[in-house]
Amino acid sequence: MSSMSLRPCGDYRTTYKKDTTIFPTRWSRNFAILGIVLAALFPLVASIYHMNLAITIAIYGIAALGLNILVGFTGQISLGHAAFFGFGAFSSAFLNNTYGVPVVLAIPLAGLMTTAIGMIVGIPAARIKGLYLAIATLASQFILQDFFARADFFTGGSAGALAQSFSLFGWEAYGEHNFYYVALAFMVLSYLLATNMLRTRDGRAFVAVRDHYLSAEVMGVNLTKYRLMSFGISSFYAGIAGALYGHYLGFVSVESFTILLSIQFLGMIIIGGLGSVMGTLMGTAFMVLLPEVLEGVVAWLGSAGIVGQSFMTNVVFMKEASIGLVIVLFLIFEPDGLAHRWRQIKAYWKLYPFSY
Repeated sequence: MSSMSLRPCGDYRTTYKKDTTIFPTRWSRNFAILGIVLAALFPLVASIYHMNLAITIAIYGIAALGLNILVGFTGQISLGHAAFFGFGAFSSAFLNNTYGVPVVLAIPLAGLMTTAIGMIVGIPAARIKGLYLAIATLASQFILQDFFARADFFTGGSAGALAQSFSLFGWEAYGEHNFYYVALAFMVLSYLLATNMLRTRDGRAFVAVRDHYLSAEVMGVNLTKYRLMSFGISSFYAGIAGALYGHYLGFVSVESFTILLSIQFLGMIIIGGLGSVMGTLMGTAFMVLLPEVLEGVVAWLGSAGIVGQSFMTNVVFMKEASIGLVIVLFLIFEPDGLAHRWRQIKAYWKLYPFSY
């Protein structure tokens, strides 16, 4: 009977390796594999509208994961993540259009270029923290935005830049149904790399810097090294996501990478759960789908005659307001995010019918 349990009674992990495994049980590993298989089959039943939402979740999920490594795992702060996201988009388009670098190589190279910029911006993190670091990253947001608008040779200036579609060995990812597999592959690989990285010595050092930097320094953790490293890794993920975003749209413009997008990225990791890899994807999906669900509910209420036309015309403003309202509500009632709530639900069913 015990072999049929999702988690047998007792704790049989007797080594550190088993204690830090990605999947605590065979069932959790099988469910993860099943989720990837279902995600791969999703285009067979989804419309273009739903594919667009799924691609947006995958791309934003990669960028939000980078921000969560910086904020949730290292305890730093960044208000300029959208600028690094945009730099990755422009870098990939620049490499492809100017030097003829294939898109499949331009995307990781754009991530490396964004890493270099992120580490330069992260230099002040070795000396400042808290509000002062937030202001420094906010300044980088506006500096890079101004650079995007003026650097015609790199970004095309106010006219923007064209980005070619993704292709590999003659196969071209043209259209939502094809590009979805590209975004899904990059997302799965990014999340696996991040999960493994956080199990290493460097990942534990990030958490030590976040929890108590003085104690970490006494234990021999180089604060400057790991703060800069977290900025570099965060920027790399933002650059990869930005490159995918640019090649998906086929056009990159400076208007897409404003401070509002940086706030949305912060909202994703707050709602999902700071310091949670799984929570990052949950928060991203929540933030992307919330406006669409709200618009659908309002449309249904209008068709049923419950609300008037004037109410329906203001749905755009309601969508923007709902994002801010949800962030505030999560900060008050669920500060640990959706990942914490999911762990509580699993613990409840694991212990049922007992309360402890």
